[in-house]
Amino acid sequence: MPRFAHTLSVSAPPSAIFSIVDDVSRTPTWLSRCTGIDKLDPGTNDVGTRLRYHYADGRRTGVMDGQIVAREPDRHFAMKFSDRMMDVTVDFVAASDGVGTTLTHTIDIATKGFGRVFSPLIKRQLPKQTLDAMTALKRLAEADTSL
Repeated sequence: MPRFAHTLSVSAPPSAIFSIVDDVSRTPTWLSRCTGIDKLDPGTNDVGTRLRYHYADGRRTGVMDGQIVAREPDRHFAMKFSDRMMDVTVDFVAASDGVGTTLTHTIDIATKGFGRVFSPLIKRQLPKQTLDAMTALKRLAEADTSL
């Protein structure tokens, strides 16, 4: 099961980071392979809110159904998505460090069926993909705070 976690410091409060990840319509601005996330339930986000994740990976596009699995404002946000080849959990934990925020981003991918063939490739690509997403998320949070 490919898994990658990374922690970095962000010069913005946890609320700035949380407002970005909680607004799933903004995901394509910090996650390059995401082309959109549809929120399938009305109202505010909460644990159990259903989502549909659209992605492009090279010439391959796809859709994964999911839901919010953890939501503690300004502290913790996680989503889980599934399709026939994998289950993906995307997790963010933010903590004030007195100056800004320490942000930990963890991705867990459980491949299944034919998707298991791709596990070695996913394991190699996951660190760069996660670091790129965190860099973009950090840049957005710090820019939002400077406005």
